[in-house]
Amino acid sequence: MTRLTFPLPGNEAFASALAAACGGECGRIETRHFPDGESYVRLHGDPAGRVVDLVCTLARPDAAFLPLVFAADAARELGAREVNLVAPYLAYMRQDARFQPGESITSLSFARLLSSTFDRVLTVDPHLHRHPALAALYTTTTTTLHAAPLLADWIAANVEAPLVIGPDSESEQWAGAIAARIGAPHVVLAKTRHGDRSVEIAVPDLSAFRSHTPVLVDDIASSGRTLMVAARQLVEQRLRQPECVVVHALFAEDAWSALLPLFARITSTDAVPHPSNRIALAPLVADALLRGLHD
Repeated sequence: MTRLTFPLPGNEAFASALAAACGGECGRIETRHFPDGESYVRLHGDPAGRVVDLVCTLARPDAAFLPLVFAADAARELGAREVNLVAPYLAYMRQDARFQPGESITSLSFARLLSSTFDRVLTVDPHLHRHPALAALYTTTTTTLHAAPLLADWIAANVEAPLVIGPDSESEQWAGAIAARIGAPHVVLAKTRHGDRSVEIAVPDLSAFRSHTPVLVDDIASSGRTLMVAARQLVEQRLRQPECVVVHALFAEDAWSALLPLFARITSTDAVPHPSNRIALAPLVADALLRGLHD
């Protein structure tokens, strides 16, 4: 029996591509709110005896969470053999320690909630910092996929003479892996963060690379401050106008409009729906689901 894929609202395009790549069927979830704000959820598609994949990128997790859980419970109650979460972007990875007395360690709480709901959680490049892997947080089966090869292939096909640049030490894995795959040079900048919206970046002398196109690569673009500061410093060194390639296009508040003038082009995967999406993840995710890959 074929797999059944259900998109939560806003995830229809990804779910349709994923169902096609899996050779399965794409159902529909009807959602609305009662006058008091409670959520109504109805599945259109029969889960009985089937593997069900719920697709929900969690870039705006609070509003999406309850309908997601209600849909998962409905699928299980209606006879699904397995209920999985495909979350191309996985939220609540930031607060992975108690930095101030009394703080909630939300990464652990969120992991407990999802682990109790799904048989498997599949995601792409979660922002792991103090945890070595998702298995350190999640008790359900997890699958962690990596988009760096797809980013590398896109850069090789679309950017002339790229110089791959990681904006901070955390991006070393990105810059190094991408550059190695396409045989391009790479550098990593040094960042000092003074707050959520204040960063300082040290850029080495890059005059030897003026015949190259700088390509800033990162896993997440949220406030965009790091990318903004880095782009301005590259221009000050009279390099070509840089490109930007990221996995997760969050672009909170005014980040998108502020970044647009600084880059020749901004490109992202479709982990989070956004006008910058140019790199499709559905084939990568489908392969992992069909082969049963897990961490």
